[in-house]
Amino acid sequence: MNGQFTISSQIPDNYTASRLTLEAMKLLRHIITIVCMVASFIANAGEQLTANAKGAANQPTAVEQQLLQGTWKGVLVGDEAQKITITITGNSLHFHRDTNFWFETTITLPAGKDPKQLHATIKGCPSSQASSIGKVVRAFFKIEDGTLTLATIGDDAEETPKSFEGAGTRYELREVQPQEKNTQPPKTK
Repeated sequence: MNGQFTISSQIPDNYTASRLTLEAMKLLRHIITIVCMVASFIANAGEQLTANAKGAANQPTAVEQQLLQGTWKGVLVGDEAQKITITITGNSLHFHRDTNFWFETTITLPAGKDPKQLHATIKGCPSSQASSIGKVVRAFFKIEDGTLTLATIGDDAEETPKSFEGAGTRYELREVQPQEKNTQPPKTK
């Protein structure tokens, strides 16, 4: 009997050890699942923060682009005889001085520039300017009191002037307000 007791006492010890090992494995599996879920939430939150930061960084650019929309008429500062019209629709900018000097461009507004910048990639122009297609014209701009001041600058290697007065080619334009159609018939006297 003594041997049976010894054998039976060893079986519960092995059984208890196996049971503890099984319980530890289950607990470890739960811990791993929780860690994976937390890691997933953290990764997703990081992606959302990055996306939100990109959206927030693009907001000022989108607002600036919206403010530029419309038709602007003005002159080349220093040569007021050169009258120009700029029409901006979406990311398209049409610059027109005369039949021999006009440009169809696509614009971007780089974020974080001070003063604000506009980069116009030339897509169309008169045949006399055909070598300009594909070139990027860089300008800086401001809108104050209904006036758009636009000054061209050199390439990225050159520092952007901080003053519009010191800029080489500078335009001052006023937004042309769209004419509202009169839906009322003319009044007779």
